[in-house]
Amino acid sequence: MSERFIGLVRAALLALTLSCAALAAHAQSPTPPPDKIDRLIELLSDPDVKAWLAAQDAKQPTPPPADAGAGGNAMAPAELSSVLDTLRHHIDEEAAAIPTLPAQFDRAWIILGLEFEDEGVIGIIALILGLVAVGLGLTWLAFRYTQGYRNWMKAMPIGTPQGRARSLGARLIYGLIMIAVFTFGTVGVFLAFEWPPLLREIVLGYLSVAIVTWTAIMAMRVLLLPPSLGVPQSAEIRVFPMSDVRAQHWHNWFAINVFWLMFVVVTFSLMGTFGFDTAGRFALSVPTSFVQLALILAAVWLRPRRGEEDAHSGPGKPVELEQAAHSEAHLAGHEGHRAHHIGPHGWSWILSLFFAVVWVVQIAGAWRLYWLLIAAVALPWMIIMAHRGVHYLLRDPDAGTGAKPVPPVLVAVIDRAIRMILIIAGAWFLARVWGLDVSSMTQGDALVNRILRGLLNAAVIILAADFGWSIIKALIARRMGSLPGPEALAHSGVDPKQARLRTLLPIFQNMLLATIIVIAVLMVLSSMGIEIGPLIAGAGVAGVAIGFGAQTLVKDVIAGIFYLLDDAFRVGEYIQSGSYKGTVESFSLRSVKLRHHRGYLFTVPFGELGAVQNMSRDWVIDKFSINVGYDTDVEKARKIVKKIGQQFADDPEYSAQIIEPMKLQGVQNFGDYGIELRVKMMTKPGEQFVIRRKAMVMIKKAFEEAGITIPFPTVMVREGESPSAAAAHLQDRMKQEAAAQAAAAAS
Repeated sequence: MSERFIGLVRAALLALTLSCAALAAHAQSPTPPPDKIDRLIELLSDPDVKAWLAAQDAKQPTPPPADAGAGGNAMAPAELSSVLDTLRHHIDEEAAAIPTLPAQFDRAWIILGLEFEDEGVIGIIALILGLVAVGLGLTWLAFRYTQGYRNWMKAMPIGTPQGRARSLGARLIYGLIMIAVFTFGTVGVFLAFEWPPLLREIVLGYLSVAIVTWTAIMAMRVLLLPPSLGVPQSAEIRVFPMSDVRAQHWHNWFAINVFWLMFVVVTFSLMGTFGFDTAGRFALSVPTSFVQLALILAAVWLRPRRGEEDAHSGPGKPVELEQAAHSEAHLAGHEGHRAHHIGPHGWSWILSLFFAVVWVVQIAGAWRLYWLLIAAVALPWMIIMAHRGVHYLLRDPDAGTGAKPVPPVLVAVIDRAIRMILIIAGAWFLARVWGLDVSSMTQGDALVNRILRGLLNAAVIILAADFGWSIIKALIARRMGSLPGPEALAHSGVDPKQARLRTLLPIFQNMLLATIIVIAVLMVLSSMGIEIGPLIAGAGVAGVAIGFGAQTLVKDVIAGIFYLLDDAFRVGEYIQSGSYKGTVESFSLRSVKLRHHRGYLFTVPFGELGAVQNMSRDWVIDKFSINVGYDTDVEKARKIVKKIGQQFADDPEYSAQIIEPMKLQGVQNFGDYGIELRVKMMTKPGEQFVIRRKAMVMIKKAFEEAGITIPFPTVMVREGESPSAAAAHLQDRMKQEAAAQAAAAAS
């Protein structure tokens, strides 16, 4: 899966090669023969000549922008025809320059012979190769003396995301050391001596080719860890999920393409010094860029397939390949299924077609379209690969390591930060190559340029807002994860501060989201040249009008704010307001959700709550009645109840919930069938129900053992009385008892 995306980097590489070659040819002006250089320098050094040149520059009118249409409107048909004529003229110039190339090569050879008569071309090549050899020798010495550092890197744990991240950091430091040593051995040694200016320019140019190529090799070693390095279990710690065969393939071909790219760029930048004109260099850019195209297509078509990976993998490699393939498929998702339907050959043809189109566009000189094609492919590819690299490197630890996984919110923040940096860098790059001044909006600019600048600024603002919101959301989610859940908050013993945070953080998060969205929208409109002052004033007037029209909504929102400021209830607490009661589950800006103990859910607007009865704060006193016979010794019953209450207070299962032990308050009422005794205890909120049920069972058992009877209603029918009269008498007694119990419960 990743080979097609890694192959897309060749598109950017090809574009850079073609553009740098053509731009270098376009930027350099033809240099006069060597015998005239000294006279030119003397003339340019004369103060009178400098003053005259400055005056002539001031008189020159500023040419209009190439893309400015009539009145700053979009491209008209006449402008499109002009663009096509320009492209045709550009191609004609390249074709006309081809017959002049032999003469230009002869002139360059003569200049080389005159300037380097003593050294000769062979001597210059030997000097460059000798300096590269010095750099490689110093890197070999650094390699030998850093054996302990490499052993330390190999000993790092690879089964945890923290260990893999530290391993990547250590490899990065090692790569920077090797690059610095190689640079010192080449450029540093060369600059230690005095050289002629032209020789200095040539040697430094081609030494930069070696340095950039070596930097590319070290970067691929740090990221891909090819098997040629001999690192054990490299598939587990490399940044991207791929096999050893693929890693070695892309490592080699990336170095080859970078070398050719830099060689072409440096060569074309020096060609103007040796007498090549602009048209000639443009003509020479065609075969050199075609070589780059061939190298890229070779890398794409020769990349290893699944079957070739299994065939070339050694002992133990199939397991690593299976793990890499599993991780790759997991990260790819539905996209992997689409890629499977296209197939590797299909992707090879698609990439080949794209590279060919880019090459043709570069040859035609359509630079805006060229950079647009590059950005349209390179930027999504880099975002996808960065996403895969972050998730593969910071994946969950292996079983048995005991390490904690990286929080998903942190992984998301890192992923979004990299994506934001890539998109902003891409927007800045496009603005630079298109000649857009992003920092200002001139009224005289073309409409297309103003729209492009506004879109680029809007993209940067939206990305910054998205990144800021992701950080805020990650911090709040991390704090919420450390707080007890709603089920735990329903029980006592929870820190009130944690319960209050659990209640307020979601509301605070929603308010921040609304604030960020409003600010981002206003900044986007301002960046596109829209005056936001009238919008803000109009929004204020509209807000007042909406406030009058939606008084109930405003009442609910304001009432909710004051409920929260008063700390009237929190998430997890059991409250009652009028006919609504239940456990607080969540909040919104205008309502609260209450879960009844029977399961149904109330959504109550804050404006309808009124007085709130909170049954989950601090403590609760529970009272219940017990009926005993008239022949019962009340003092004996009191001692039994007190003893049972003390047993509950000493029981580890209930002691934490009991504040004051259960005790008998005394006689509450004389009923028709027995004496009503009132029992009282103080517990933590929500725990009284369980303790009461358990206590009633123990009291009944203890009363039976002590010979204390618990009476129950009986009916005596006398002879001569009708059954209906007896039934009516029983109903009257039951009503009286129910009324007495209700009065006792109310007290």
